[in-house]
Parts: sequence; structure tokens; C-alpha cells
Amino acid sequence: MLRVSVNLRARLNDCAAPRLVTGLMMAALATSASAITLPDTAILPPQPVLAQQMSSYLAERPKNIIELQPFRETETAQLPDGQTVTLISLNPNVNSWFVLQVGPWNLSKIYHIQNPIPAVQTIALSKGPDPQLVIRSGGEVTNCTPWANQDQALAAAQATRMPFAPLCAGHLFLRNPVQGHSTQLEWTANFIRNNFIGGELIVGLVKNVFFKDAFRIVASPGAANAGISGNGMAPSGPPPAQSKHFEVTARIGLHLITHTPGRMALGRWYPVADVPGVFASAMQPAEVDASILNGPGKTNPLDSIEAHSMDYFTAFDLSQFELGYAMGTSHPSLGWSPRPPAGVRVPGLPGPDGVGNPAPVVLLGMLNPVLDSQVVATFAAGFKRRHGAFQTGPLSEVNHGSHYGFIEQGVIMSKLQPGLATIFVLNDGSIHMRTWTLADNALLPEIRFARQNGVPLLERNPAGGAGIPGSLVANGDAGNWSGSVDNRLRTLRAGACMIDQGAKRFFVYAFFSTATPSAMARTFEGYGCSYAMLLDMNALEHTYFALYDRSGGKRAVEHLLPGMAVVDKKDGSGHPIA
Repeated sequence: MLRVSVNLRARLNDCAAPRLVTGLMMAALATSASAITLPDTAILPPQPVLAQQMSSYLAERPKNIIELQPFRETETAQLPDGQTVTLISLNPNVNSWFVLQVGPWNLSKIYHIQNPIPAVQTIALSKGPDPQLVIRSGGEVTNCTPWANQDQALAAAQATRMPFAPLCAGHLFLRNPVQGHSTQLEWTANFIRNNFIGGELIVGLVKNVFFKDAFRIVASPGAANAGISGNGMAPSGPPPAQSKHFEVTARIGLHLITHTPGRMALGRWYPVADVPGVFASAMQPAEVDASILNGPGKTNPLDSIEAHSMDYFTAFDLSQFELGYAMGTSHPSLGWSPRPPAGVRVPGLPGPDGVGNPAPVVLLGMLNPVLDSQVVATFAAGFKRRHGAFQTGPLSEVNHGSHYGFIEQGVIMSKLQPGLATIFVLNDGSIHMRTWTLADNALLPEIRFARQNGVPLLERNPAGGAGIPGSLVANGDAGNWSGSVDNRLRTLRAGACMIDQGAKRFFVYAFFSTATPSAMARTFEGYGCSYAMLLDMNALEHTYFALYDRSGGKRAVEHLLPGMAVVDKKDGSGHPIA
């Protein structure tokens, strides 16, 4: 698939599962590793090696993705035939992605290896006359030489063309490149952008004329004060929104436990049937309490269209789920966005971080099938690179235009930038959402997944409780909120927020059928979100959300809205492919 995606999956009882993390680094990072205060648990190479790798990381010159990993650990051994074999752990703390190189640098002899159970399994390269990969899992040790007999095992794994090809008796996987998937709409838009002068303007015009409010959902009202229980709270769910709670028709595609099928009371949470720990809600921004719509923080007033449009929310109890992020096969990409002014570009650099492509890292946009049975939901998570940077405003003038950063499996694919809304998962499994700062760079060695998406919709309130609208919510240019070429900000949008309810925390995915950033911010505030950020926008493909119900023994796909099914790849019988 071309889209980037986030996967929510159930926590494992027998071992720690991958977490969602946002990593970040920036040109303004300290010039030596000693200037960074690292967590006590961080695994780092020796100081001289760390200093050299950090210097390479910071250098504004063309480099490959390996050189962008300042905490990598490299082991080298000599084979009996005189060749060298090199094993690089791209982030030893995360212990997930490795690069195996046989002989001199040659992309045909460099392999991207994945450790499927990084919490319990380690990989090392033994020394001596006959080097081997030493794989330790618990008390078991497995030795493996995939380079034996002229790389026979590696070549066989490549020949399968499977995205994840088993190696070393299934203890490891070789990541093989695959063809990405895009919908007809995505393909057409990319073709116009890349092959016509002024293609971006043409795409923007089509969006504004033919797709403006095309996905708007309206609902007829019903009984007042309807809900799932007397106090309006779903058992174990988040608290109801500060809003009116009258009943409306609902086009939501999820199967909910309600008193009246097809009807939902605004602002109240309903359990998703057969998927414990997941809840859904519906809202019209105009029904949010007036004290919030007119409260502190600068936002634009609701317009008459967005005010009465239907928006849907899905909440996940984070005591039961973990979060992971996967880049698509082609997007968001690593090069320059055309948006930042020419003055912030560095001549000769293929991208803002000095990296033009991810090789030898292989991006698949999917989860290892070994973990498929644990995935609860998948949703699109961010912008293509061309839209993921600032054209005007203060953030356009610093850090090469402040391109949105992202990290997958502890590997820095694009440096995280200060001032940007960031969702990240640390190696201890904790999920965080906040505006990145320079001080947050200390977390880099411990980050497993990360994604930045512009500036915040809601910032954390120092006094606690619900967040307050971000300082740029009402500024379409400096906030890079996009929407259309003439800066009309109302469009289909998706966002995410965190709700902190005492000791319980909920991650919320939100679908706004047509809304401005101001409407999103006030609605999230009405739900008591402590922090909120934009995800993607403009089409159902870009706001994709699917939930997986396995209660019947097979995986049943439930989309937040039925039209989102267009994104799913299908087999010859028309059934979605896992």
C-alpha cells in the first residue's frame, strides 16, 4: 500500500509487543553525544564510536540511511573465503531492524533483516574462523549462516518475493521489496502532479470544486437525552463529551452495543461489539458546550456547514492495546518537499536530512504476518512528503522548512523537528503525544515508533484537564493546515487525541466529515482531550480506518465508514487481504 499506517494491537501476555514512538532529531541537535542526557537504560556504542556516528548524523552532506542512525552498533567478522560479513543493529535498544552485509558494499549483497520478537530474542555475530549469527531466545541458542554456499539461504529468501521471507528456521525474516498499492484516486492525483505543469494547482482545483464537502455527513435528530446508561457513560469507557446528548441517525460502520441500532446519542461512548476495550462516539460541533466553543484560546467561529456535520470517534483503552507505525512503500518519502522557501535548502542534499532514499532499508507499509492475529485496528496516519513541510510562517524558516519527521522500529527515517505535533512510543511501551522540543532528543535511543504531523490542534493545559487550542489553529498559512490552493480550510479531515481519565488513558481516532482545524480543536476539547493533532485529509482513502473483529473465528473487517473499503486490497473472490 502507498499509505502510511498505524496498527493498534492487543498487548501480549508472554512478551512485550512493539510500541508506537515518535523519534526526532534536528540540525540544531548538540554537536556531540556527551551533550545529550540519555536514559539510564539506553544501550550505546563506545564513546569514540558514538561521537563519530553522531558527527556523521549531524553533518549536512549526502548520506545513506545507515549513517542517519547515530546509535547503531556494528559487528564485523571474516569468513573462511576471506570476505567480511557485517551485522548492523540500526538501534540496539529497539533490537528490531538489522542490516546484513556480505563482502564489500553492494546493494545486491546487503540485506534488511527483521527480528520478529525483539523483546525476547537477540542477534549477534560470532567471531573466530567460522562466524555465525547467534540467535538467543530465552535459554535457547540457534546458530545460523545464511551466507553459506554463496549466500544460498539469502538468495532463496529473496527468490520467494515474500514481503517477510523466513530465515534461520523462522527465527528471523528477510524484508523483500514489494509493489505498493494505491487507489485510482491516488494514482490519478499523483499522475497529474508529476506530469502536468501546475499539477498541484489542478489537483487542488479538483478537490475544491468536485470534492468540497463531498463526504459531508448530516443526520436527523431524534429523542433528547438518549444514551447507553443513566449517567451517559459506557462501562469502562471515556467520560461523555461536554455537549448536548440528543439522539441522531448514525452512518458509522462499526458494530456497536446500543439500545437503538442505527442511532447514537451525541457525545456519548458506545462499546464496540465483540472487541473489548474499544468505544465509539458521534458528534456535531455545534452541540459542543458553549463554554468550550467560546472558551480560552484563539479559534475561528464554526461555519454553518461544519457546525452541523457528523463526526465519528473511536477510543482505545491503552491498558489493553499498543500502537505501531509503518511507512508506505513510496510515501511519505525522504526527499525535499517543494513547499519550503529556496533559502532554507542546502544545495547538493537529496533531502533535508541528506538522505534521498531508504536503501538498504526496505519499506513495506504492512505488519509482519506473524503478528496479524493480534492487530485490532489500522488507520492512515499522515501526509506525503510533498505536503509535510511549511511554505510560510516561522517554521518554514528553520530546520530546512521543518519537514515532518518519522521513525519506524527505532530507525530514524526523517529527523523529528521541534515545534511539531508528535506521537511516539517508547521502548517501555508507553505512548506519548506532545509538541516536540530540543530536550526531547534525549529520548531518541528509546523510541520505537514516531510520527509528526504539523502543529498541534490542542496543546496541554499546564493546569491539567482538557487541552487548549494550539497557537496556530486559526492561522491557515503558518499552521500548514492545507485544504485547498486558496486556503479554504474546511474539508474532510482525520485527527487523533489522548484522553487522560485518572489512571486510565485512551487513544482516540477521529473522523471529521468536513471541518476546519478550529472545529476539530473545539470538538476534541469538548471530549476532554489533553492533546490533539491532525492526521490526514481530503479523501476517504487518506482517513482510512478499519477495525478487526475475530470473535467468530475469522477476521471480520469493520470500517469506520463503509466507503473506506475502497482502500482494501482484495483476493480473486473479492475478500479483503490480511
